[in-house]
Amino acid sequence: MNPHATEPTADAAAAYLEALHGRLTADGCTVTSPPWDDHRVVAGSRADRKVRWFGTKVELFVFAAAVPEVDVATLGEFTGWAMRYAKDLRRGIPGARNAAMVLPALVSTRVHPEAVRWAAEDARVMGTTLISRPLTIETATAARRTTMYRGRVVVGGLFTGHVLQKASLYFP
Repeated sequence: MNPHATEPTADAAAAYLEALHGRLTADGCTVTSPPWDDHRVVAGSRADRKVRWFGTKVELFVFAAAVPEVDVATLGEFTGWAMRYAKDLRRGIPGARNAAMVLPALVSTRVHPEAVRWAAEDARVMGTTLISRPLTIETATAARRTTMYRGRVVVGGLFTGHVLQKASLYFP
């Protein structure tokens, strides 16, 4: 055993959340810290409106928490919580030129391959104007591994580029 090797710890996930907080703040997001299942959550939100979206306002919600390990059940539970939480925070009238995009991310040194596949397979939709793209962030190696669905969606497809751009900024 190499005495100079460092074992990945929960500290890497906590450091990731601190850096995420900084990236969200730097991009003009309102950042809060709501609780989820006894975990500290870094939550950021912002609203954007662009001419090319025909005046539609897009609210982007980011939720990230560090957990001991990420499996499908935990990621699914967190994604559901994040979508419900975002739905309660929304401003304006859903569907009346308003859409909400949610990026729920779980950060850990241990991410199960099934959770990675689940995050990458598709976006999740609640109603017609609330779309999430769950993420897994594995911090066990020097080169972090971030996984999410990067394809287009039928509902909210107009905003795919914007959401992917923000995701790459927040979750490099």
